[in-house]
Amino acid sequence: MNFFNQLYLTVFNHFKARYKQKANSIALYYVSILQIALLLLGGIFFTKFLEQMKVVVMSSTNSVVLFCLIALFIHFKNWVNYSGRKRRVLNAKLTNKKDLGYSMFILLVLPVGIISLSILLLKTV
Repeated sequence: MNFFNQLYLTVFNHFKARYKQKANSIALYYVSILQIALLLLGGIFFTKFLEQMKVVVMSSTNSVVLFCLIALFIHFKNWVNYSGRKRRVLNAKLTNKKDLGYSMFILLVLPVGIISLSILLLKTV
């Protein structure tokens, strides 16, 4: 079980008690937003690094279009993975481990922190 599967199950099990029908959607959006935020951070880092090295790879318009396409692909991939049999298999694997040990406060602050770090990196340098 990889890191994003563990995060998905943690968020899913936390919201399952309160929002029975929406827990799957909330966990799906959380994992997608986290992965897209990490993609944004990596993209901005490499863009700024290549600007400092005076290397032109692609225009900013093309990079924004590429980012949007990859973000759509990530969300679609997560939707396919977590909306059926795979979620049931992951839940079955989780029966051996009751608590994965992640704090919900840290998990909810993590995407916000990554996005704010991305914006800070974009404004500087």
